[in-house]
Amino acid sequence: MKKVNILLLFLLCAILSLQAQNRRYIDQVFTEVNVQTDIIYGVNATALALQVAGQAIPEALRLDVYQPVGDTENARPVVLVFHTGNFLPFPQNGGTGGTRKDSTVVEVCTRLAKMGYVSAAVSYRLGWNPIAPSQSDRIFGIINAAYRGVQDARTAVRFMKRSVAEESNPFGVDSTRVTLWGIGTGGYITLATASLDEYNKVLLPKFIANIGGNPFPMVVEAINGDIYGTSVGVVPPGIPYPFPANDTLCYPNHVGYSSDYQLSVNMGGAMGDTLWMDPGQVPIVSFHVPTDPFAPYECAVLNVPPPVNLPVVDVCGSSAVATKQTRLGNNAMWESADFIDPISVSMRARNGGREGLAPLPRLDPTESSPWDFYAPDNPGAVTAGPPDPVRARLYMDTIMAYFAPRACIALNLGCDLMGISSTRKVLSARDVQLQMMPNPAYEQVRIQTSLEHPILDVQVFDLSGRMVKSAINLKDSNHTIYRGNLPNGMYVVKMRFAQGIITEKLIFN
Repeated sequence: MKKVNILLLFLLCAILSLQAQNRRYIDQVFTEVNVQTDIIYGVNATALALQVAGQAIPEALRLDVYQPVGDTENARPVVLVFHTGNFLPFPQNGGTGGTRKDSTVVEVCTRLAKMGYVSAAVSYRLGWNPIAPSQSDRIFGIINAAYRGVQDARTAVRFMKRSVAEESNPFGVDSTRVTLWGIGTGGYITLATASLDEYNKVLLPKFIANIGGNPFPMVVEAINGDIYGTSVGVVPPGIPYPFPANDTLCYPNHVGYSSDYQLSVNMGGAMGDTLWMDPGQVPIVSFHVPTDPFAPYECAVLNVPPPVNLPVVDVCGSSAVATKQTRLGNNAMWESADFIDPISVSMRARNGGREGLAPLPRLDPTESSPWDFYAPDNPGAVTAGPPDPVRARLYMDTIMAYFAPRACIALNLGCDLMGISSTRKVLSARDVQLQMMPNPAYEQVRIQTSLEHPILDVQVFDLSGRMVKSAINLKDSNHTIYRGNLPNGMYVVKMRFAQGIITEKLIFN
């Protein structure tokens, strides 16, 4: 315990020294936050009513929006934060959290807003039977719950984009810079949303039931709606399904708007399968206790939390996800930033060089979420008793300090990273009017910037981190990268300017 606390205090001191520089998106530059509550972002069919109503019924999906007070910016990156709770309502879930009012959710959203983001605490549809008599039934319940969570996450993204396009941007967001952030069970949602982009990916053998000797998918697109939540899902008659015939299980919301977003974050949680992951998907920042007894750090069987302790399905945690993210190159934009801050150095010593993975060790092997605490206004405070908020906030300091510079790069925020990256400032493409055309490319790609921002150097790296091309002392606003004998695949292009650097992905087909 003493060693962990000393490390956290050391990291906290490092953070406080950096905060004195007062940089937006890195530090808390605002002191007050305004919260708009109970905003309806969509309506969809909930499974919670099945036992009472005998069918799925429409549920209003709600979120709370956090904004910094006194901010003059009107196009700010937005972070959508998803709570924990085992896909079950509080307090029936037997835990101390499970709502968008959880202390940890409020803490994350408040900190992000004080850093200059717009953040939103997002509720999503709940419901499954964790004590179903057969493991197949439990797998059916959890994969359907996660599928609904993915639909709701993408609905929330489209809601934000629609609010910009049709409602004069009431929250002052830049809908091209969206992050999904999951806590506990919310981490299952964000990891699935980051990777589960085609319905066919759900058709893995472990998600196929054997009914009457015949295979039957546990998730059927025509029944559950598409993976974006933009099509109607209806139960047809004559099939073995827990919902009645002709019951509607999915209602479309904000059809016509993109569900795309730019960054995924998970604090705990796991992914249904790393086979869902492909090159070109969003970068992922993962915070995880390696000894988490509930959500595995590697790949293992997920169990229903105590006191039930029933096996559900094999899933893959943050370590396995980070390994594949590194191999696919999806987190490569961070590898060339050369982070030098104490937290990045500490995490690099523990994560095996896998950028984006932040292992948070605990001496207590039963503890899975040391960032949690229960403020007096938390719904679970009475039953839980308050764990030490000082310790929880130390962990949150570490989480935010690791997240902030990586978000600056992934979202092209143009942050000043002095003391965090050896490059000091990571520019955005907009800063220098950067264009890379074509991309994907076949034989060559042309880089063009504004005359006021000539390119000084260009380096091209493969996904192993090996530099495969370079050009120095260019001092020109136009440069062409010729493919030569480079094989098909993804590369990272690092460009240096007088004001800082930019890293971009490049694909050669």
